[in-house]
Amino acid sequence: MTELSYAHGTSTTPLLGDTIGANLDRAIAAYPDRDALVDVPSGRRWTYAEFGAAVDEVALGLLAKGVLKGDRVGIWAVNCPEWVLVQYATARIGAIMVNINPAYRAHELAYVLRQAGISVLVASLAHKSSDYRALVDQVREKCPELRETVYIGDPSWEALTAGAASVPYERLIAGAADLSCDDPVNIQYTSGTTGFPKGATLSHHNILNNGYWVGRTVGYTEEDRVCLPVPLYHCFGMVMGALGATSHGACIVLPAPSFDPAATLAAVQRERCTSLYGVPTMFIAELNLPDFASYDLSSLRTGIMAGSPCPVEVMKRVVAEMHMAEVSICYGMTETSPVSLQTRRDDDLEHRTGTVGRVLPHIEVKVVDPAGGVTVPRGTAGELCTRGYSVMLGYWDEPEKTAEAVDAGRWMHTGDLAVMRENGYVEIVGRIKDMIIRGGENIYPREIEEFLYGHPKIADVQVVGVPHERYGEEVLACVIPRDPADPPTLEELWAFCDGQLAHYKIPSRLRILDSFPMTVSGKVRKIELREQAAREGRDD
Repeated sequence: MTELSYAHGTSTTPLLGDTIGANLDRAIAAYPDRDALVDVPSGRRWTYAEFGAAVDEVALGLLAKGVLKGDRVGIWAVNCPEWVLVQYATARIGAIMVNINPAYRAHELAYVLRQAGISVLVASLAHKSSDYRALVDQVREKCPELRETVYIGDPSWEALTAGAASVPYERLIAGAADLSCDDPVNIQYTSGTTGFPKGATLSHHNILNNGYWVGRTVGYTEEDRVCLPVPLYHCFGMVMGALGATSHGACIVLPAPSFDPAATLAAVQRERCTSLYGVPTMFIAELNLPDFASYDLSSLRTGIMAGSPCPVEVMKRVVAEMHMAEVSICYGMTETSPVSLQTRRDDDLEHRTGTVGRVLPHIEVKVVDPAGGVTVPRGTAGELCTRGYSVMLGYWDEPEKTAEAVDAGRWMHTGDLAVMRENGYVEIVGRIKDMIIRGGENIYPREIEEFLYGHPKIADVQVVGVPHERYGEEVLACVIPRDPADPPTLEELWAFCDGQLAHYKIPSRLRILDSFPMTVSGKVRKIELREQAAREGRDD
């Protein structure tokens, strides 16, 4: 009888029962004088003892501003030490940190502030073309629960930390005793297929354990130094990166506010990093630097690659030329904290490029028939589902959408089509949903479609992903114009979206159509739109 596509990650090592604050205290006690956090651009660094004191200062400052257990504190910032301090400080006091993508513009920012009920927002002053203060001012009237914004690098940040002196330290201790590892600690927005993003709500138990097990699987100890060019606002940075490091007493190294291939390699060389994270396009950019060979990367031994499949030739170069012999591939989703499957340190090239690994300890995965929900035999394609400590508490304030994603048995339905091999390794072969992955960013067409429906020249629109050499996929808008004699141009779409949608969501291609291909039941055949675009190439 053929074995079914089910696997359970067993381990003699138990899950952590700590809150994030308690776990950090363990690391501080064990490694007080070891580096905890290094910010290469500013030259600032903290030992674990210094990091703990800085976290406590921000936590007390938040208490002074009236932030209580369960209150939502937004963080809308590029990678910087203050981001990490807010992450651990909110966990210390039981507040729920809400991650906001730095690329968000007014339309998206206002939605998240309202939907999560954010009362205090910590933000960068500016990033690239975004003036964060101006954008906050633009949406403030629409967000009545937002009572205060603290800007990093501004007197308002200094006022936050100075406020710590007005709160007795005993209040922090007393508050910690009232926290449970099952309390919500983080909300991360993941775009939905039916409109606006949904807030995946994650507990201490969810993300602390996931960070710990990802780090354990690549063999982290207090000797490791983890370079994080990936965004902190995403699980890749804050869970697999920050929590993966601190739960093992390792050091977090921030190379730049946002991804810069030269700054990343310079940080690895300067700080003697042992681990480097990135999506495949990041590694490609690093390998393609004209002076790549001039960087001393001999300190590297491991790292994590995730977000999209890694080409074989790229993996060969990462192992051979970047010294990352133990590099690991991870698969997951925000709703599962995020990682469910991971390759192991001694896996061969084929497993690292042809699969996304096997199930992590204390997690279950299965592949089911999407129509009937029955587990299929190994070697058969179906929908990948996962269950265990990592599955989110739910979508914030959206029980119906939670029930659509997490079934009665607490299985999270990923929407990805997968095949489980006989040896338990899993291949991702497609997507049930129409998600677009552009350079590691997950994009859901429905959100863009709903926004574009507001354009005066658009009668109907369908958004699909089409292949792109550098980003993996790019966003194509297929439009039926209101007036066929006066269709919108790509430049007009850009102008309409600019300042309202994150840059990576704005369509980079446009096709004008008379009608959409439909199924007999009246649904648009997006697969046909993608195939048409692929056949016609870039000549449309």
